[in-house]
Amino acid sequence: MLIYNSQSKKKELFIPLEENVVRIYVCGPTVYDDAHLGHARSALAFDLLRRVFKAEGYRVIFVKNFTDIDDKIINKMKETGRSLESITDEFIQSYKNDMHALGIEDADIEPKATKNLDNIIHYIETLIKKDFAYVIDDGVYFDVSRDEKYFSLSHREVADEQTQSRVESNSQKRDPKDFALWKIYHDNSLTFDSPWGKGRPGWHIECSAMIKHHLSVADKAYQIDIHGGGADLLFPHHENEACQSRCESGHELARYWMHNGFVQIDGTKMSKSLGNSFFLKDALKVYNGEVLRFYLLSSHYRANFNFNEEDLIASQKRLDKLYRLKKRLGTEKISAVNKTFKKEILESLNDDLNISSALATLDIMIASSNEHLDANPKDKAYKYEVNANLDFIKALLGIGTMDAFTYFQLGIPAKEIAKIEALIEKRDSAKKEKNYALSDEIRDTLLRQNIKIMDTPSGTQWERGE
Repeated sequence: MLIYNSQSKKKELFIPLEENVVRIYVCGPTVYDDAHLGHARSALAFDLLRRVFKAEGYRVIFVKNFTDIDDKIINKMKETGRSLESITDEFIQSYKNDMHALGIEDADIEPKATKNLDNIIHYIETLIKKDFAYVIDDGVYFDVSRDEKYFSLSHREVADEQTQSRVESNSQKRDPKDFALWKIYHDNSLTFDSPWGKGRPGWHIECSAMIKHHLSVADKAYQIDIHGGGADLLFPHHENEACQSRCESGHELARYWMHNGFVQIDGTKMSKSLGNSFFLKDALKVYNGEVLRFYLLSSHYRANFNFNEEDLIASQKRLDKLYRLKKRLGTEKISAVNKTFKKEILESLNDDLNISSALATLDIMIASSNEHLDANPKDKAYKYEVNANLDFIKALLGIGTMDAFTYFQLGIPAKEIAKIEALIEKRDSAKKEKNYALSDEIRDTLLRQNIKIMDTPSGTQWERGE
């Protein structure tokens, strides 16, 4: 597998730290609000990576954290009078519900900052003992000048002091680039005990401590295989993680750094400050989760993604073709996946998750399958193999998971479905009573409503016409 390494800015051959095992850490959300499309974009990119590694026979250890100590959470506590746990538990579950709707499984390990405070404090103590960090009146700071490799990940020459951390700068800092490891507070805000006073951990230290505790490999040049997240995390968050981790451990944090592109809405960078953030839960009220998944996956993970409804509708029509083939195959058995098809799909995805090439191969398979079945409608062995191909795609890409007839009923209101099914039930009764005139009349009524019905061995099926 070739992976584009953000640090080297080129594709590199993936070589695991441990044979047949891949350790992946992805920065998860700060849980003070519902998930937006940016969260979905990142989660889907690394869900695909995880699935590809599994398809290649790797054991994947996948970790995604939840940041549950943050000023935004504390502000929400003040506004609502609710506890930290009440707020963060709500939005962690909301995030998971939205991700599950997109077919994204939970991570193997999901650490939270509040459950790793001892690990964080111990980590900071080690940095102080090694003279990489220092204590001043308002907390503990990392001394960036002590790391000769600082900026080696993001390749920046000058740091923007305002983006260095989520805490205020302090005139006692040795250098404006120095970032907080622990911030001391003397007010009545949420604080935790530490050797340096009551306070809260800095943003960057959380992930380094969690990786060391939950995932790191001993006696290797790198602690984990892959560290991932959105492109907006490259600096300062990932730069500071990499810096403090190599200083604390003597080893680089990750062998490969992967970053997904931004999400835009009609060409504008998605940002709450711009007032155009698109909550995922709102999109899921309008579009099925698998339809959204297919649309968001259809662009390469490193590219910026421009979300607009015209493209989404076009993407759904592409997905329709898969389900029309699936409907055509019916309940035929599954045999072995076509080796050439599987090889071509995996070769595409092994090239830094080249989804465009993989989907092009899928499109060709769908078209050629339909052509073969047009000419050979009774070729059951062929149907078995095509079903196996679709089953492989379901596991690899997370699409084609629904019953085909159910898929073509998506978007129809529940009340309308109930009326349609009541008419179908009435038609079925009429057929049993050999009242074919009434049966035909009901069929024609449904056709006028653009509803097609099909009599199958498993009963009457229906769908909305194109």
